[in-house]
Amino acid sequence: MREQKNIFSNIDWITVGIYLALVTIGWLNIYASVYSEDHNNIFDFSQIFGKQMIWIACAIVISLIILSIDIKFFPAFANYIYAFVMLLLIAVLLLGNVTAGSKSWFLIGSFKLQPAEFAKLATTLALAKYLSTIDIKIQDIKTKMISFLILGFPAGLILLQNDTGSALVYISFVFLLYREGLSGNVLIIGLVAIVLFLLTLLIDKFIIIGVLAGIALILFFYIRKRRKEIITLIGIFLLTAGSVYMVDYVYNNVLEPHQRNRIAVLIGKETDLKGVAYNVNQSKIAIGSGGFFGKGFLQGTQTKFDFVPARSTDFIYCTVGEEWGFAGSAVVIALYVMLFLRIIKLAERQRSVFSRIYGYGVASILFFHFMINIAMTIGLAPVIGIPLPFISYGGSSLWAFTILLFIFVKQDACRLQLL
Repeated sequence: MREQKNIFSNIDWITVGIYLALVTIGWLNIYASVYSEDHNNIFDFSQIFGKQMIWIACAIVISLIILSIDIKFFPAFANYIYAFVMLLLIAVLLLGNVTAGSKSWFLIGSFKLQPAEFAKLATTLALAKYLSTIDIKIQDIKTKMISFLILGFPAGLILLQNDTGSALVYISFVFLLYREGLSGNVLIIGLVAIVLFLLTLLIDKFIIIGVLAGIALILFFYIRKRRKEIITLIGIFLLTAGSVYMVDYVYNNVLEPHQRNRIAVLIGKETDLKGVAYNVNQSKIAIGSGGFFGKGFLQGTQTKFDFVPARSTDFIYCTVGEEWGFAGSAVVIALYVMLFLRIIKLAERQRSVFSRIYGYGVASILFFHFMINIAMTIGLAPVIGIPLPFISYGGSSLWAFTILLFIFVKQDACRLQLL
């Protein structure tokens, strides 16, 4: 078998092109979000858009380094990378700097590093390594337990940092596990749990339990002669009824006040446009004011005049909506959809099980970030503080997403070598 002539041999340039397009869009919108006459030079390194340019340049260098690494390095060192990043997550709990209420950052001079961003990468590598082991089947109880332990350990450490948004990202791995054979019932149970959670917050719990009891009685009428199914039905009823009370307890005693308030605003139980709902309300105003074609580059008023907080990070999409309008927003969404579909297509053509699983992990993480970030900027999801991949300002997130993606680009380019 011939060795590759250079690091660019067999590279999927469609994926790379979409990545570069998103990064460029992000840089321009970060510049637009904080633009002022006093700092109008886009190469001003004292401003966040200048710093982002440095992060982008470093990210490109990192991607080139990844493309030059031997393809066997990633599966061989997956577990070591996972262990190292887990140690960083523990260390940040002890030595980290508190930012916006979360103890998630290492502060090194003016540079800040967030290990939680790299934990998603490390977890994807470790899970792909484990599930690609010979004779491992996701249907086995032991395999499920170990897989959930690999996912749950970093998620738990991140929760201890008070960074709920980053911890929730680990839910996305259910799509990877489903592709590898996890029962579709898990997805159904998850959907039912979400619906039950929302209904419990909106409707009196005794009414919900009454409806559940009515459904159980109707089902009992049809299966009354099948003892095993009756026992299963009783178990499901008791579990769902108990979950209703558990939701009430978790909502009132486990969630932080700001988390309860955000959920209450989302489902319409409260209206606080000057308080908890201020960010989302201003974001929707900015997006709506853009119309179909937008106000034009650097012409946004809601974002540029500081009406929208976090307009260069978590709420960067409202800058796109205001200045580029519906048309520009649709282009950004189309680029993401193309990226997801491309990654899945590449994952399916891999000869290596490790590469296929890793590819689905990349798609799952990027999709979750994309879906939740945009949903929260338009008021369809609670604000949980996660960045829009490749577009939001931040070195840690950009580097982590770049490494995550380009490891897969490398694996795809060398798919005939990694078996």
